[in-house]
Amino acid sequence: MTDLLLPPDEASLAEAVREASAARLPLAIEGHGTRRASLRPVQAARTLSTRGLTGITLNKPAELVLSARAGTPMPEIEAALAAQGQMLPAEPPDFSALFGADRPATLGGMVAAHLSGPRRIGPGGALRDQVLGVRAVTGDGEVIRSGGRVHKNVTGLDLCKLLAGSHGTLGVLTEITLKLAPRPEGSLTLAVRVAELAAGVRALSAGLGSPFGVSGAALLPRGAPALGLDGPVALLRLEDFLQFLPHRAGALRGLLDGHGAVSLVEGEDSLALWRAVRDAALLEAAPEQAVWRLSVKPTAAPGVARTLEDSFGARLLLDWGGGLVWVAGPATEAAHRAVMAAAQAARGTFTLFRAPDSLRAAVPVVPDEPAALAAIGARVKAVMDPMGILNPGRLRA
Repeated sequence: MTDLLLPPDEASLAEAVREASAARLPLAIEGHGTRRASLRPVQAARTLSTRGLTGITLNKPAELVLSARAGTPMPEIEAALAAQGQMLPAEPPDFSALFGADRPATLGGMVAAHLSGPRRIGPGGALRDQVLGVRAVTGDGEVIRSGGRVHKNVTGLDLCKLLAGSHGTLGVLTEITLKLAPRPEGSLTLAVRVAELAAGVRALSAGLGSPFGVSGAALLPRGAPALGLDGPVALLRLEDFLQFLPHRAGALRGLLDGHGAVSLVEGEDSLALWRAVRDAALLEAAPEQAVWRLSVKPTAAPGVARTLEDSFGARLLLDWGGGLVWVAGPATEAAHRAVMAAAQAARGTFTLFRAPDSLRAAVPVVPDEPAALAAIGARVKAVMDPMGILNPGRLRA
C-alpha cells in the first residue's frame, strides 16, 4: 500500500511536489484512482491525489464557459450543466463500471487521459479541443497557467493540448476551463441491421457523409438484445430540437434503405443506448478479461475485428464510424501480441486499456514512438519534470 498525499489546495499540492522533486521520490498521480488498472503500473511508493481540489470555480452559461478544480467529480459537473441545458461537447465517458471502481472519475483524470465519447466524430471534436485553459503544477513544483477563459486566446505555447493526454507524466492538473455547448432537446437513433461488419461500416460512412448531422456512429457486432436489436447492427444518432427530428430521420432513413432494414430507437431508449456505447458497456467485458482500444481507419476495422475473433474469440464494439475498435479478450501475452499485430497490420494504434498488473508490467501498453518523436517527447519531459518523478513508467518502461 502506497502512502497517500491529499493536499487540500493548489499551494499545498505544489509544495508536496517540490519536496518530492528535491528528494527525488517518485509520485503516482491520480484523482479518485478510477483507472489504476489502465496502462502500466506506476513505479512509486507515494500517491498524490487531487481529490481534495474540488468545486466549480467559474460558470458562465451565457458565454458557454465553465472552470472547475481538477478533483471535481464528473457527475457534479454534468449535473450543473444539465440544470442549465448545456453539456461537454466531447461527451466524456464514465468508465467506473468497466474498471469496477466505486468512485466516479474526476475532471482532471478525464482531461489527463484525454477521453472522448461518441461525439468525437462531430464538430465538437476531441476533449482536448474543448480545453480553453489549465492551471497545473510541473514536476519541480512550479505552478503554471496556460490558455484562458475565453473561446479565443493567443497566450503562447498551447500547454492545454500538451497536458491533455499526458496521463499525469508532465504535470499535475489543478484547474481546467472548458468550452461548453447547448444540450440537444431530443435524441433519435436509426438502427440498421446489416449482414456483416463491412456492410455496417459502409452504412455508418453513408450516414456520416450525409448532410443530416449525425452525432454518433457505432457498430454492434452482436446487436443490443435488450432493445430487440439482433446483431450486427449499425447505429446512427441524430440530435436536434424535437420538431426537426422526424424530418431528418425520414431523410436519413431513405438514404440508408439500401444498407439493411432500418428501425428507430427514440427518447430515453436512445439516450440509454448511447450511454452504453459511450461507456463501453455494450462490450460486455468480463471482469477477468483484458480490454484494448484500437484506433484504425474505419475501412480497416472489419478486417481487424475478424482477425481478433479468429485469434482468441474477441468481444468487439466499434465506435467513431469504425475508427475506434473496443476489444475484450483473455488477459494473456498471446492475446496482446495478436492485438498489437492486428493494429500494426492496419497501420493503426493500440492501447492496453484494462488488464491485471502482471500483464501491464510485461508488455508495451502503447506503440513505440518514432525516434524523432520520442526525442521531442524526452526534451519536453526534461523541461516539465526534470527529476522524472511524475507517474514514472505509466506509458513506457
